Amino acid sequence: KPRMSNLNTRSASLQDADSEEETDETSASVPARDDRSEDSSEASSEALNERTFHRGRLLRKLHAFFDDNGPLAAMFAVVFVNLVGFGIVVPLIPFFAQSLHAQAWQVTWMFTAYSLGQFFAEPFCGRLSDRIGRKPILMITTGLSVIFYVLLAFSPNIWAAILVRFLCGLASGNISTIQGYVSDFSKPEQRASRMSLIGAAFSLGFIIGPVIGGLLTHEHFGGNAFRLPLFAAAGLSALATLGVILFVRESRQRTQHSAPPDNLLKTAQEALKSRVIVRVILATLCYMMAFAGLEATFGLWVEVRYNWHAAQIGAVFLFIGATAAIMQMVVMRPLVRRWGESKVLAAGLFVFGVSFIFQSVNHVSWLIVPLLMLGTAGQAVIFATICAIISMATPPERQGAMLGLNMSTGAVARIVGPMVAGFLFSQFGPEAPLWLDAAMAIPAALLALQVGKVQKR
Repeated sequence: KPRMSNLNTRSASLQDADSEEETDETSASVPARDDRSEDSSEASSEALNERTFHRGRLLRKLHAFFDDNGPLAAMFAVVFVNLVGFGIVVPLIPFFAQSLHAQAWQVTWMFTAYSLGQFFAEPFCGRLSDRIGRKPILMITTGLSVIFYVLLAFSPNIWAAILVRFLCGLASGNISTIQGYVSDFSKPEQRASRMSLIGAAFSLGFIIGPVIGGLLTHEHFGGNAFRLPLFAAAGLSALATLGVILFVRESRQRTQHSAPPDNLLKTAQEALKSRVIVRVILATLCYMMAFAGLEATFGLWVEVRYNWHAAQIGAVFLFIGATAAIMQMVVMRPLVRRWGESKVLAAGLFVFGVSFIFQSVNHVSWLIVPLLMLGTAGQAVIFATICAIISMATPPERQGAMLGLNMSTGAVARIVGPMVAGFLFSQFGPEAPLWLDAAMAIPAALLALQVGKVQKR
């Protein structure tokens, strides 16, 4: 029995020793497994954090991109849709007036009444948008365009149509507001390029609009031949209004308690005190008179010299619009970055003026389109650079008023330019308006060079 008890004691001690060894092995192995799992979890956590970091940085970049360019994209779309509607109507105006038994001078009044409405509306809307914000003005003007297009479709006679065209001019007096909106969301070095994008929306609208107008016009409808295009223009204006309401966010704070906006005369007096703005506005007057004179007499000129007809003239404007869009969307930004606004403006005005000289001495019909494209390449950079220079030379709270004054100057030029060009055409021959246009554009280029010198001072 003592021997058996000793054996049991030894057996128990051996089992205890084995269990202790197993425990030691287990305790030794467990930390090893914990270390590997901790390393793995740390690696996966670092990978997750890295992915989260890169994803967050990408989202921040996208958010910053849309914050920076979203308002511009919304405004580009609104302007494009609105200008397609405008482009539908403009080429139809002479034929629409003739359907109302209008005489030639009454057809001219259809264009003049529109420019006259813009003359009064642009500075008023620009000043008012400085005070109450850009978005309300854009909503009101695009909404009124819907009503006036419908009224124009049901005009009973030419005088009613002229009155409605004047109202259409009032409703379209929002270009200075659009320019002010773009300026609000742009840094000084971005303004010229972004204004050029808005100009490209204008050009694309003028390209597509006339094509749609031509497809929707059916002469066999008789007196109702032009109602469908006018209804389409009203529908596009309604779409633009909806776009303003949904996608355009306000860029200025409402200042109800500020002083009422100055009138046009006070704004003009303020512009005369600025050596930069007064030169730029004079350049606008000169180049717009030349451009409006070209628009008014080009059809008559090619008919007299080359026996062209409406179809050929319409095809030319497709090349003009495409050239303007390419210049404004692709070429202008690197030019402005390299040379600055004033030099690009001067070069554009000079090329624009020289194209008139080349056109007046040209007697080869196939060169008409290349020369027109040359002039368009110069003209396409003028509008955006002028707006950029005015916005940089004007305090933020006065930009709408100054841009409106510039647009009113352009409206005056569009009224006077065709009248002078038509008089010269009838009295001195078809080449006279071209020489006048060159004489207006080249001095404007010299004014633009002076702007650069004044800015350096």
